[in-house]
Amino acid sequence: MRPSWDEYFMGIVDLVKERSTCLRRQVGALIVKDKRILSTGYNGAPTGCSHCEELGCLREKLQIPSGQRHELCRALHAEQNAIVQAAMYGVSVAGGTLYVTHQPCVMCAKMAINAGIKRIVFKGDYPDELSIELLKEAGIEITPFKEA
Repeated sequence: MRPSWDEYFMGIVDLVKERSTCLRRQVGALIVKDKRILSTGYNGAPTGCSHCEELGCLREKLQIPSGQRHELCRALHAEQNAIVQAAMYGVSVAGGTLYVTHQPCVMCAKMAINAGIKRIVFKGDYPDELSIELLKEAGIEITPFKEA
């Protein structure tokens, strides 16, 4: 049976996340507009910097719970990488849909809002209530993905 568009794009996000170099959580993101892929991203260190796979996880060493102290991480989140990659190549994501393997954190939610994302489809939970609150306040359609 032919997959719906959400099923199709979420399947691609699952492949994108396999490039992640995070030791805690593999996350993939995809930005789509008019059923066309604009950009992808996964969580990992900035270009040219050592990955957590190579150096170990500072957040694990410091026993920082998930969803807290984002600044103590080498990696960018998948959503950040997708937005930054689009910007780097001059691709507007305004009006697009962000597909992501996990609920965005508040930092990624704020970036998505200011980038003009209109819809977010995500699978997994993330411990960040402020994220959902801001997305709703900004009028972004939030769609939790349910696998068929």
